[in-house]
Amino acid sequence: MSQNQNDADDPVETDPAGDDLEESTEEPTETAAEDAGPRFDEDVMPDEEADLLIPVEDYLSAGVHIGTQQKTQDMERFIHRVRDDGLYVLDVSQTDGRIRTAASFLANYDPEQVLVASSRQYGRFPAETFADAVGARARTGRFIPGTLTNPDYDGYIEPDVVVVTDPIGDSQAVTEAITVGIPVIAMCDSNNATSNVDLVIPTNNKGRRALAVVYWLLANETLDRRGGDPSYALEEFEADL
Repeated sequence: MSQNQNDADDPVETDPAGDDLEESTEEPTETAAEDAGPRFDEDVMPDEEADLLIPVEDYLSAGVHIGTQQKTQDMERFIHRVRDDGLYVLDVSQTDGRIRTAASFLANYDPEQVLVASSRQYGRFPAETFADAVGARARTGRFIPGTLTNPDYDGYIEPDVVVVTDPIGDSQAVTEAITVGIPVIAMCDSNNATSNVDLVIPTNNKGRRALAVVYWLLANETLDRRGGDPSYALEEFEADL
């Protein structure tokens, strides 16, 4: 387990039963996650007037709330409801709060000591844009084994914290972060186990627009907490179709 550096009220995300799935149906593809539109009458979170970073409708229209048809016990506390079509709906008020927490956490590190890794198709571009915006390093596509653990590898680096798009797709980065004892921030969907994650950001981590929104907000909030200028636009984080 990586060394947790969060506040006492934001503990390490652990659950020994995290591998148990409550639905065995196949998870949606990236396209399905992108196309599953919001149902504004049912998918609005309990507190519509909450002080969110963006209007709740913007989270919903981007599909940030759309989970999969699988749910782990780890992610149950982030679930708002289950739809008639079997998709679990994530609570975007918690997404919003975790983005703020992650930004405050990342702002404590030297920018170049932050590593973002993303193997997912629609996560690569926003992850790279996030890295450019905050001065972090990015490793997208296949994460080369030994990047964090083999000093003899030419691409070896020693970051202090790792951000990943998906603990499943980015499992090599997560495993190596655990091995060297650095914290992991992960964007987690309803089907993710979080036992190896220090800070969960609950979100649809497959959709193009959802990932753009989360990385955009995380970049601007991190810059804001450093006293910088959070001037990036959402469009700058959207991957091409």
